[in-house]
Amino acid sequence: MSEHDDETAVEDAKRALRRRLRTERAERGDDFAAERSGGLTANLQRLTEQLGARTISAYLSLPQEPDTRAFLEWAASAGVRVLLPVIRADGLLDWAEHDGTETVEATLGMPEPTAESLPPTAVESIDLMLIPATAVGRDGSRLGGGRGFFDKTIAAMAECPPVYAVVHDEELFDSVPHAAYDQPVDGVVTQSGIYTTSRS
Repeated sequence: MSEHDDETAVEDAKRALRRRLRTERAERGDDFAAERSGGLTANLQRLTEQLGARTISAYLSLPQEPDTRAFLEWAASAGVRVLLPVIRADGLLDWAEHDGTETVEATLGMPEPTAESLPPTAVESIDLMLIPATAVGRDGSRLGGGRGFFDKTIAAMAECPPVYAVVHDEELFDSVPHAAYDQPVDGVVTQSGIYTTSRS
């Protein structure tokens, strides 16, 4: 099999798994994430405290994703500075400080903060990066949403802090299909635990 055929097979496998897991999230409904929010929030707090992180990047979750919003409220009350992503037309991410406000980005329907945008380099000084995923492998492989925003961001960083993906327990596998350009993660947070990957 040629290198091109290998790449095509990986992309096909990624699309198939992404489609299956998105369907499963939709079938479970919005209440599923809300019911598990307490455990996830406690683990995100614990990770932040264990790392002594004072500035982090995170994101505003969609209803069927693991709920990050209670954690963001805790971070604000604990004096942890949080940067949230703002999608740019060129496929990179700007950032804005979490101030409790949000709007919905018109093109992709993603919630975004309304505070003043900071450039992509704003994340160069963070202590912890929390990113969304469709699925994650214990080997550090990550299946994202398919647009590569976080892969491009991580690849462009001169020095990257610990990167943890946030998923439901059912979306943690031994490995997930990944290409050379897919950036691995250092750990995973679910409602039941904090896991470091084998790449750490």
